Amino acid sequence: MPINDRLFYALVAVGIFLNATGLFPPIMELDGALYACIAKQMAQTGDFVNLYAVGTDWLDKPHFPFWIAALSYRIFGVTTFGYKFPALLAFLGSVAYTYRFARLTYSKAVAQLATLVLLTAFHGVLSNSDVRAEPYLMPLIIGAVYHFYRVFLKGRFYHLVLGSLLTGCALMTKGVFVLIPIGAGLILHWLLTGHWRELLNWRWYLAVVLSFVFTLPEIYCLYQQFDLHPEKVVFGKTGVSGVKFFFWDSQFGRFFNTGPIKGEGDKFFFVHTLLWAFLPWSLPLYVSVGQAITRLIKRKDALPEYVSLGSGLATFALFSLSGFQLPHYLNIVFPFYAILTAQYLARLTPIALRRWTIGQTVIGLLITLLAIGLLLLVQPAHMVSAIVWIIVITLATFYFFRHISLDSLLGRMIGAMMVLAVTLNLFLYPTFLQYQAGMTAARYANEQPAQANQSTILYEPGTGVGGGSFWSYEFYATAPTYYARTDSALRKQLLSGKKQVFLTAEDADSLGKRGFTLRTLAVFPYFHVSQLTYGFLNPATRSQTLSPYILAEVK
Repeated sequence: MPINDRLFYALVAVGIFLNATGLFPPIMELDGALYACIAKQMAQTGDFVNLYAVGTDWLDKPHFPFWIAALSYRIFGVTTFGYKFPALLAFLGSVAYTYRFARLTYSKAVAQLATLVLLTAFHGVLSNSDVRAEPYLMPLIIGAVYHFYRVFLKGRFYHLVLGSLLTGCALMTKGVFVLIPIGAGLILHWLLTGHWRELLNWRWYLAVVLSFVFTLPEIYCLYQQFDLHPEKVVFGKTGVSGVKFFFWDSQFGRFFNTGPIKGEGDKFFFVHTLLWAFLPWSLPLYVSVGQAITRLIKRKDALPEYVSLGSGLATFALFSLSGFQLPHYLNIVFPFYAILTAQYLARLTPIALRRWTIGQTVIGLLITLLAIGLLLLVQPAHMVSAIVWIIVITLATFYFFRHISLDSLLGRMIGAMMVLAVTLNLFLYPTFLQYQAGMTAARYANEQPAQANQSTILYEPGTGVGGGSFWSYEFYATAPTYYARTDSALRKQLLSGKKQVFLTAEDADSLGKRGFTLRTLAVFPYFHVSQLTYGFLNPATRSQTLSPYILAEVK
């Protein structure tokens, strides 16, 4: 039976709220701050063709997410909200498409379950705080699959156009590998259900052509910025083709680990990553996938559709074999994982449902205890309020969902994720992000009457986009910022007189020995907050993990 509409919409509202708490913490370094700066420059200059980072041409990710963020800045201003809000809307779009796709072949109950599972999967919630490209990719991929599946079900031609448009936008967000999660599931479904002739149907070849037609804005921008300027130095060499990078190096180069950006692949990385990334639903997901494969091998009790299984497994295998792996990569197929999990939960017998409810409740309680333990360890401001919040939400959850039922199972998991999301986004991350030295230094400079209108030189020796805490300074500073990557570049910028410079304490000492005169204005502690350690979490040892950055007057 479907969930009562009133209860369903109430749970959806709670799910939206717990994801929306990610709007409040500042933008997190490294990638989030970098992407926010790229979009900031785009919005302020009006140049929507060229991508720049650290004062130079940038060739890594395609344009689409930066276009959306830059347009949002034009509406809401260059703020944390302006950067994160469109990503949250995109994520909610993936939730809506997940419901609509599930309704094409499953019951209303499965569609409702899939919606709530997707709203509460941990890394999806986390990505609405630490915003990168994935919240944009999720609706583009599941949306394209939905429209193409409608075409397969004898839908109208406009679904083919819409599916191709979303595919084109996905290509302009991540590159050609997005064709795997979009196409693999459809192909597997046709093969397993006897519709293999669809592979010969002209409309799918038209869809491929249209998808690449909708990708032409990206090709044009890359050609204008790089292919027309072979003299530009990119990745340490000249003659780099932006179009070739888009179609090959950014995708196959990372897969085979032969491109300019390399990683360290581990074939089992996503096996254990998914265990925490898809909490609290990872165990039902693994069982549902195993059960689906077993039924497929035995050729009995077939699934209504194999798109979700095909897209989910093909993408999982692709990323597992890749030489470049990061936890957030799998977010793009969370909608398919949510549907697989939902169809399994909806088929549970009363006895199995009772066991799963008890088991999942234990997981929810462990999540709650983890939140309390983190609060007691970190000791953030308003810790008492946080613990009171946890107790109230936990008691309310068990009061309203005290019976053994599928509704209670969902309600308890949503309550647990509400506890975790609010604890992280409203109490812990505000404490952690104080140690983003660039952000705190920029806010300090903004508030000083003598410095608020002064431009700042960001002294970051080296090549490439660098790292550290410079991007958050660039984003949150209201006055202009300029990069100096060498001593000679810094000397050139100081010819007109002393300047305000933001740099590490180590580089400040080094400059002092090479003929520069520095007067320290303020010192700011730094920690790479996206890679938390016990030493940093513990206030007693936190100071030992910090490195100082300095805002100085240099001549």
